Amino acid sequence: MPAPCRRGRPRETDLRVIINAILYIAGTGCQWRALPKDFPPCSTVRYYFYKWRGSGLWRLINDALVAQMRERQGRKLSPTAGIIDSQTVKTAESGGPRGFDMAKRIKGRKRHIVTDTEGSLLAVLVQPANIQDNHGAVPLLRIVGRMFPKLRHIFADRVYRGPKLLDALADLGKWTIEIVTRSQSFGTFKPEPRRWVVERSFAWFGRNRRLAKDFEASIASAEAWVLIASIRLLSRRLARA
Repeated sequence: MPAPCRRGRPRETDLRVIINAILYIAGTGCQWRALPKDFPPCSTVRYYFYKWRGSGLWRLINDALVAQMRERQGRKLSPTAGIIDSQTVKTAESGGPRGFDMAKRIKGRKRHIVTDTEGSLLAVLVQPANIQDNHGAVPLLRIVGRMFPKLRHIFADRVYRGPKLLDALADLGKWTIEIVTRSQSFGTFKPEPRRWVVERSFAWFGRNRRLAKDFEASIASAEAWVLIASIRLLSRRLARA
């Protein structure tokens, strides 16, 4: 947590209580003004949310928890393989960038994520829903490539096939995009190899009612709530381990 500033009025609110309030909003999906009286005023909680969103603190916390989780699982801190997928969600009337996904018939935004092979969130990028997956994956994989230089193997579905994605990432080194095709079995559910991991992560994040729709006016806030959902999940699992 950030240290108190030496100038100005001393800090009176415990930052642990602020974190609990933000996690409460993520889990219940309530409005800022609907926070229970046990928490600090909503203006105080909202101030810290936007302050930490702008400083990138949510990403730092998530990265630290992912490293702890990988160490607990007996894996190296820096992953060498990841899984990519997207999720299209509707937006509310709050405004902001949005688009229409012709495949899903949904007007809203796309949550593009990359996880490690255990399902922990490595990076997230929110975009208007009209951006195709193979185009939206380029900036996301560039972020992942800078964060984890050893990660160059990606498992993906058929949407990411073709040379265009690899050509767009050629300046970052040699990448391998392994396409996991859907099985042709009918009548029974069969999880696809590797792909089910990232789909399970979306299901985990979906337990946070704040992510039921995209209620945010800005892309930065939409990404922050996905990171907070990951932080909520990882912190609970590390505490119970």
